[in-house]
Amino acid sequence: MSLDEGDAALVARLVAREEAAFNQLVLLYERRVFALVYRMVGRRDEAEDLAQEVFVQVFKAIDQFRGDSKLSTWIFRIAVNLCKNRIKYLARRKTDTQEELGERLERSAFASARGVSVGEIGRPDELVEGMQLERIVKAAIEQVEPDFREVLILRDVEDLSYEEIGAITGLAEGTVKSRIHRARAQLKALVEQALGDASRRRVADRTIADRTIAGRKKGSA
Repeated sequence: MSLDEGDAALVARLVAREEAAFNQLVLLYERRVFALVYRMVGRRDEAEDLAQEVFVQVFKAIDQFRGDSKLSTWIFRIAVNLCKNRIKYLARRKTDTQEELGERLERSAFASARGVSVGEIGRPDELVEGMQLERIVKAAIEQVEPDFREVLILRDVEDLSYEEIGAITGLAEGTVKSRIHRARAQLKALVEQALGDASRRRVADRTIADRTIAGRKKGSA
């Protein structure tokens, strides 16, 4: 795969160490890189540090870019590798606890993700339900096993082709497809479990509320 003219020109300027080119690179890719690493590691503080590190590594290693893939593919490969290393480090340190569900509304719009997001909803009550489901899906993605999570995010969130995912991960196309299939199965089970738990909580809350209202009515009678 050959570079398009825009990427080729940007890479040439990066190789020449133009500061303006680096700033342009960050503007072009910072949102996608941050969204990717955030979904990979599940922690905003880690994602912010990792996103910065991605661009540092890109700038340092730009001489090694051979143009045999898209520039974005190469950047994502660096991002994924940094994330995998960080996830292993956090696991060893036992600090990979996730942020609380209610505190994890991402900056980037998740509604654009293909296959796993919640569509636009009109009614206010349905909007609340939709937001809750979206949060549940986000939390569930973070619980998918890391090796499967990376291909799920690249395919169903970033909407990359199997070929691009293979170039980023170094996996054969058959392995990519197999991992995506297993990732989706894990995600489905996690979301169904969370929805079941959420439904049970809503029933319990409604029962408590009904009893409270009934008690007030009885007391005022």
